[in-house]
Amino acid sequence: MAGAIIEVKYFNTFLLKQVNKSGSEQPVWNGSFGVPGGTNGLKGGYPVISNAGGNFQWALEESRIRGGYNNVSTDYGAKAYIVEDEPQSSSRVNSLIYSGIFNSRTGVNRTNVFSVAEDITKSADPANGSIQKLYAEDTNLTIFQELKCSRALIDKDAIYSAEGGGAVTSSNLVIGVIQPYTGEYGISTNPESFAVYGYRKYFSDANNNVILRLSRDGLTEISSYGMKDFFRDRLSGNATNFTTGKIIGGYDIHNSEYVISIQSENTRSETLNFDERATGWVSRFNYYPDQAFSLRNSFYTVKTVGGDAQLWKHYDPSVPRGSFHGITNKSSITFVFNPNPTNSKTFQTIAYEGSNGWQADSFLSDSTGSTLNVSATGYNNAHDSIAQISSYGEGEYVLTQGSGITLSATISNTVSLNTITFNGRATVGATISGIGIEAGITVVSYNILTGVLVASGNINIASGTLLTFNGAVSRADYNAVLGTTSPPLDRYYAGFVRKENKYVANLINNTSASSGEILFGSAISGIKGFYGTVKLSTDLTTDAGSEKTLFSVESVYTMNNGY
Repeated sequence: MAGAIIEVKYFNTFLLKQVNKSGSEQPVWNGSFGVPGGTNGLKGGYPVISNAGGNFQWALEESRIRGGYNNVSTDYGAKAYIVEDEPQSSSRVNSLIYSGIFNSRTGVNRTNVFSVAEDITKSADPANGSIQKLYAEDTNLTIFQELKCSRALIDKDAIYSAEGGGAVTSSNLVIGVIQPYTGEYGISTNPESFAVYGYRKYFSDANNNVILRLSRDGLTEISSYGMKDFFRDRLSGNATNFTTGKIIGGYDIHNSEYVISIQSENTRSETLNFDERATGWVSRFNYYPDQAFSLRNSFYTVKTVGGDAQLWKHYDPSVPRGSFHGITNKSSITFVFNPNPTNSKTFQTIAYEGSNGWQADSFLSDSTGSTLNVSATGYNNAHDSIAQISSYGEGEYVLTQGSGITLSATISNTVSLNTITFNGRATVGATISGIGIEAGITVVSYNILTGVLVASGNINIASGTLLTFNGAVSRADYNAVLGTTSPPLDRYYAGFVRKENKYVANLINNTSASSGEILFGSAISGIKGFYGTVKLSTDLTTDAGSEKTLFSVESVYTMNNGY
């Protein structure tokens, strides 16, 4: 092909492109139906395509930045400002550049104008790394570099007197002098951690393993409010994996809290929030968003699921509590009982004030310390612990009793009953007793229509033998076993018991014997140790998805007097 040189006279050019074609005719890129034809179908030497069949569609694109919608006419527009014969590009990661302005009153848009005749750049200290984030506030511009935070006045400048006092005055400078904030802190390479509310700006500095707040009083390490070691460990692990790790920040305007999500493939992801009213970190969450922001007094997060970005509105009353991005989790709280820390104690009970629906997942004593095991191949750490204490509702159960006369003699695990009396259906797992029944045989299933009962083992009995069935049915099995969700039987509780508007339970030790112990396991009541670590969580059945409150938790303990 021969080359051609086309003179460009104006910025405002038009491009004609074929959108759809059919038939045998081939498109001609330099003309179409609708462009006036000249003599013999020619216009300026370019052929024109017939559109007799209505099969051709064309699109007209305008190259101007600002064009009028449905304009009936056009003009040449503005001529080219300048042509640089030898264009050279440079990359300055620590510098700012500004263009012309957009005048909303006149409609003049000069945001694409970068005058080479004027000094339109402003550079920050290159020793502090690249500029990661800019935030404009009133007449101030906050500049976040990797290793430093600075500010600069916009369209103003600061004049200092001989005594050191400062005054702000109007200036023809677009960006004034860049002044650094006190403290060797930056935003590292995580501008996504930035969030703002009012005059407070929150962000992370993974290089220094801290979370910061920038306000009128300067920079403050809010990670030092009880969480210094936590963020040191989490951010140092994340800092080594910036290619896949990210630190997402957002302000929850609903609860007035800063939310930060530390996500990395090398370490466990964490999402938690900072409350200015409590001056501390108050909660952890089981969601890890791609973006977080507030709009019109509501808090939103964005999460990519299956390649699709999904928007999630938090605190929506139509969504169960503890549900984030379609996944429901239990709420939990972990705390420590540590009265008289220098004395050994036995914690005997646990009680709480609050809503029904809390369960005790664990109650763990402090460690006895590393002890060489019997085989001398390693060390063991001994703890006292308990089994899970069910909530008031999930721990509820009833006792069922039944009896039936066998139809014939049998040596089998299947028995046919001709008469039977139950307080409901035969309980799966209920103990079977009678003449010829070995100990430990229980009900596997029972068909109330056919009278066929299946046992866990063979039954050797004579015809007409009376069998009895005794067992417990939990609330979760009421309907499946008894055919009703509310059987007319006395209720018993294997977990928390409600008394005087408190929920109480005794602590049963379920640990194995350790060296030197005389009584151990279920033979003793309580957890022995200097302190106890307790975890309470909401169950999944008691008014699921509703609000649960927890006002206080207490334990009755006795001193061990050195034993």
